[in-house]
Amino acid sequence: MTAVTGTRTNAPTAAPGRPAAKVRRRGDRSRAASVGLHATLIVASVIAVFPVLWVLLTSLKPAAYATTTDFFKETTFENYTKLLDDTPFLTWFGNSLLIAGFTTVLGVFTAATTGYAVSRFRFPGKRGLMWTLLVTQMFPMAVLIVPLYNIMSDLGLLNQAAGLVITYLTIAVPFCAWMMKGFFDTIPREIDESGMVDGLTPFGTFWRLILPLAKPGLAVTAFYSFVTAWGEVAYASAFMVGDENLTLAGGLQKFVNQYGAQWGPMTAASVLIAIPAAIVFLFAQRHLVTGVSAGAVKG
Repeated sequence: MTAVTGTRTNAPTAAPGRPAAKVRRRGDRSRAASVGLHATLIVASVIAVFPVLWVLLTSLKPAAYATTTDFFKETTFENYTKLLDDTPFLTWFGNSLLIAGFTTVLGVFTAATTGYAVSRFRFPGKRGLMWTLLVTQMFPMAVLIVPLYNIMSDLGLLNQAAGLVITYLTIAVPFCAWMMKGFFDTIPREIDESGMVDGLTPFGTFWRLILPLAKPGLAVTAFYSFVTAWGEVAYASAFMVGDENLTLAGGLQKFVNQYGAQWGPMTAASVLIAIPAAIVFLFAQRHLVTGVSAGAVKG
């Protein structure tokens, strides 16, 4: 007696005279679903890009067409030349660059050292420090303007770049320190122990071994600190006066008054202001997702 063996398949069997039904795999979409998805993405992209494109095109129009939709009727760079030649824009730009640069460097260093200390060491007041960093993020910016203004006035730091840098650090450091603490928690402690065995001090271990592994977190911290200082308006307007001391945020308000707005120079300034932030983003973008996700795991 011969045993007959065969293989069993789960594919549906077509009825006689009918074509076999097509089995759709997981992840496959119908043509209608694919068209709908791509149409939705295109609409969302247009909505996101449209305001930026409008500002760019408005900056290239003469003043007579600033509020019209005639974007390409008389393209000109007159707004840019007037902005650079007839206003102290370069002074405002330099002030903002100086303040944002110092805020970024000090913010990264302070947040990294604070996050590492909270992640690795036990010391008196550790829990209180963590709660302080957390609670300071709960206050709206408007509530802190008056107390910070009084503090800076008592210290003689009003209308000084140093006062604005310290103010921005109070915004950036608490959030960044918490994020860096969560990021350092993901780095094995064995690396610290190996550094100690090799004779490194705690700071040497932090500087030589841990920081090179923390580049994604440092990139996010640097980007957040820079954007905080570069685009902030409320503190810059309240603490700084005089054209020679204004930042870009305060300088842009010069183009708006009770009688109207100078849309040409203002949109040209907006385009130039966006360039440094875009450059910083391009350098940090490959680390942003990794840094944010790692910092949120155990933060």
